[in-house]
Formats: sequence, structure tokens, C-alpha cells
Amino acid sequence: ISGGKLTGRVVGDIVDAAAKAHHLARLRDELGLRKDQVIACGDGANDLMMMAEAGLSVAFRAKPATRAKADVAINFGGLDSLVNLFD
Repeated sequence: ISGGKLTGRVVGDIVDAAAKAHHLARLRDELGLRKDQVIACGDGANDLMMMAEAGLSVAFRAKPATRAKADVAINFGGLDSLVNLFD
């Protein structure tokens, strides 16, 4: 924003599929977690690389192609529905 108007310029890095996967893997490693201790949620194809870095991939109100590749899908309800997976 410049002079109270949008400039159309992007500040910072674009967070694409590879960036999401990199950040999840980096955090997982920094925390000393194993892949099977990590859950990743996504809703689109740009989340699939990140979801592959986790032990459990969750498609949250996702597009059909993402649901097909996820371990589980949450189509209704909120993100708190994840808790039901661990009853």
C-alpha cells in the first residue's frame, strides 16, 4: 500500500507448494519430530507436497483431487473435527 492505495506489488516470497513442504519439513526437523508425529491439513493441489511430508494428511473441505490423495478427509464441520480422529 502506498498513499492509501494498493500498488499491486507483492512483498516477500510467494508461498507455493514447494515452500509449504519445505517449511513443514524444516519445522518437523527443528522440533525433532518423526514424520509419523506430524499432521498436515490442506484443501488444494498446492498442499499435496506438504501433506506428503507428514505422517497423516488431512484434506479439509478439499477439492476432489486433494481428497483422493489424503489419508483422511473432513468434508463437514470445523477443523476441530480432527479431534474425532483420535477417539
